[in-house]
Amino acid sequence: MKTWTVANQKGGVAKTTTSVALGGLFAQRGERTLLLDIDPHGSLSSYFRCDPDSQTASTFTLFEKRKLLSDGLVRDLFVKTAFEFLTIIPASTALATLERQSIGPDGMGLVLAKSLSLVEHEFDRVIIDCPPQLGVLMVNALAACDQLIVPVQTEFLALQGLDRLLRTLSMLRKSRKKKLNYTVVPTMFDRRTQASVTSLRRLRNDYQCVWPGKIPIDTKFRDASKAGVPPHLYPGAARGAEAYASLLHYLIDVENEKAVVGGLSG
Repeated sequence: MKTWTVANQKGGVAKTTTSVALGGLFAQRGERTLLLDIDPHGSLSSYFRCDPDSQTASTFTLFEKRKLLSDGLVRDLFVKTAFEFLTIIPASTALATLERQSIGPDGMGLVLAKSLSLVEHEFDRVIIDCPPQLGVLMVNALAACDQLIVPVQTEFLALQGLDRLLRTLSMLRKSRKKKLNYTVVPTMFDRRTQASVTSLRRLRNDYQCVWPGKIPIDTKFRDASKAGVPPHLYPGAARGAEAYASLLHYLIDVENEKAVVGGLSG
């Protein structure tokens, strides 16, 4: 089982769209895929018609019952979607209360890692959709993941948010036992605006680990969300869906390359 985390400390950069798009494409490939929503706003949950305001069985349960974790407890949180091989654990707005709790000796920072280890043989892929701030939830997601995906909107303020996230990663890397690989994904690119073109150029010139492609701004993403289907299944969403398919192939290549390098160095 491989776990990818989709995170950025800035909101509105297409984290949920990226999570759903990649998860849907993995499921289309026949890979058993779990989408984990840890954002109190619950956008991913709402995408699949799970209301975070009324959700009683959710990712919050993992933290609430962290001292009683078992494979059965985790399985009880699974919600099957209408799409084969695609399962979610929805979010609850109660997740917002966790940010007032410190990451103490009871292992609050490793709840997701421990939970996923209990069901690791049931899935091929896990994708974690994060809230747009650093705290116990994002720390959990980073501790649990094999690869980090950072969607960055191609506009000036979003690049400033990327600077903050990379500084955070630099600090967190010291506490991890394994290196955290990440890929920056340019999103919401609009070739008609100079701001978008300039931001993309700066992203490629000033930062490392940037995907060579880009996700275009596409109203069909919004339509797919309204319909509750992954972008690649929504009629007319070919342009955006093809971009995400290209991203998926790239990320898998990166994953395989890192695995080979790790094997050789070990």
